[in-house]
Amino acid sequence: MTLLKHLKNEKSAHAETSAMQYLTSSLDPTTIIPGHLIHTIIRPALLLILLLFSSFSALAYDCCIDGIYYNLNTTDKTASITKGSYNGNVVIPEAITFEGMTYSVTSIGDNAFSSCSGLTSVTIPNSVTYIGDYAFRDCSGLTSATIPNSVTTIGSATFMGCSGLTSLVIPNSVTSIGTWAFSNCSGLTSMTISNSVTTIDDATFYYCSGLTSVIIPNSVTAIGERAFSGCSGLTSVSIPSSVTNIGEYAFYGCSGLTSVTIPNSVASICKYAFSNCSGLTSVTIPQSITSIGDDIFYGCSGLTSMVVDKNNGTFDSRDNCNAIIETSTNKLVVGCKSTIIPNSVTFIGNAAFSGCSGLTSVIIPNSVTAIGERAFNRCSGLTSVTIPNSVSSIGDEAFYNCIWLTSVFIPNSVTTIGKSVFSYCGRLTSMTIPNSITSVNNATFQGCIGLTSVTIPNSVTAIGAHAFDGCYGLTSVTIPNSVTSISEYAFYGCSGLTSVTIPSSISTIGASAFSSCSGLTSVTIPNSVTTIGGLAFEGCSGLISVTFNAEKCTETGSHDYPIFRYCKNLTKLIIGDKVTTIPS
Repeated sequence: MTLLKHLKNEKSAHAETSAMQYLTSSLDPTTIIPGHLIHTIIRPALLLILLLFSSFSALAYDCCIDGIYYNLNTTDKTASITKGSYNGNVVIPEAITFEGMTYSVTSIGDNAFSSCSGLTSVTIPNSVTYIGDYAFRDCSGLTSATIPNSVTTIGSATFMGCSGLTSLVIPNSVTSIGTWAFSNCSGLTSMTISNSVTTIDDATFYYCSGLTSVIIPNSVTAIGERAFSGCSGLTSVSIPSSVTNIGEYAFYGCSGLTSVTIPNSVASICKYAFSNCSGLTSVTIPQSITSIGDDIFYGCSGLTSMVVDKNNGTFDSRDNCNAIIETSTNKLVVGCKSTIIPNSVTFIGNAAFSGCSGLTSVIIPNSVTAIGERAFNRCSGLTSVTIPNSVSSIGDEAFYNCIWLTSVFIPNSVTTIGKSVFSYCGRLTSMTIPNSITSVNNATFQGCIGLTSVTIPNSVTAIGAHAFDGCYGLTSVTIPNSVTSISEYAFYGCSGLTSVTIPSSISTIGASAFSSCSGLTSVTIPNSVTTIGGLAFEGCSGLISVTFNAEKCTETGSHDYPIFRYCKNLTKLIIGDKVTTIPS
């Protein structure tokens, strides 16, 4: 009966129209229904559909009063604001009356005002305790909102993208603020967080680029991942002594931040926490810190001073070195452009100087035995480095994208060079690989466009995938007869390469190994080769002559991926006497 009664209001009229359209569209126009059955079928069906549509419509909202849409809870007599189209100044009442019943307005539902770009201000009454997820998301015209001290919870992404919002006070009644709550509120300049909040959740103020100051109360124990990431206008932040953990990327890209005080309560700083804070000049690590993640100061180009509290039992900054060293292992964890590596350091840790663009030179002492992964990654100002003969291993991407690096000396003590170690060191002109190395690893010199010569020793047995990919300045290379395999894309795009000698030790030439070596004019494939991958010499437009002696070769590309595809000037192919398979 209640549903039938609602047929008289505007929702029911809409439901009836929709029902008729649904009924009409569901009938096959070719179907013939006997006249005496029309009323028998149509009227009960229409009634059923009207009932269904009335129920569905009720899910959207229960009533609309003074332009505000509500869902009603008849049990506890409460109302929640639901999705609608709102503009201008909206004043939410403390209570509403509908069909003789009074309801207290206690919550703003999920997405209630989302994307209402014409909304300019909202007044929330003291009856509201909960503001739902995405409640005001992308309300770009919203300039002011007052959160009353009755509210206890602000949901996830509640004010996300409210670019016109300039200031907001979160009252002490609020105990929970969801993730991304104020993210991308680019106009927000200041924020006072209530002292009942215990966690600044993940991405709460993500890319609030206009935020210049924020007061973090003593109640907060953790700063979540990306909490203030991209807040480029933030110039200073005071972290209270209640905080024990600073999450990943917490202050990433806060380029205006010149100083930060880390209290003695903080036990761990997670990776990238202060990365790309280019204005940061000094940092002090307190006694309480026991864990430091990789790249915490990545891209902090202005950082010149690093000091560890002398009472810290895990880390130290011995000999005024301007670095953070793990005491028990003598591993240098984090350095900066003014770091002097002490003689006691045995390991330069992963990402220790990563992104340190101000570093122009570094002296690695004889005490160091290993250089970790990404240790000097993207040190764009580094011009030269001498690796002492105490070092035995260089980790993956250790000097990746050091674009001004022109020379590197690698001693015979080094037995392992990781993947992509010198990738995209575009000004590196020559390289002598020590005879202690057995493999030129994947992408070791990829993108080293300035490299004109390289000496590969007889100790090397394999040349990895993309090892010299894109080294178009390379004019010649001698592959020693110790090498048994050349992996895919090993010399891809080495357009300056005019000649290459493939020794008789080679058994495998990978797919696209010499693709786009447009300067190559001739090549001899020895009888040791058993496998040649597809497109091995594709696009070698200068290739004129090929001598093919691979009599044991069982794989030479395929119909779809021929090894000499697009070698448009290839006019001479010499096939050895004992060859049984002609290459594709």
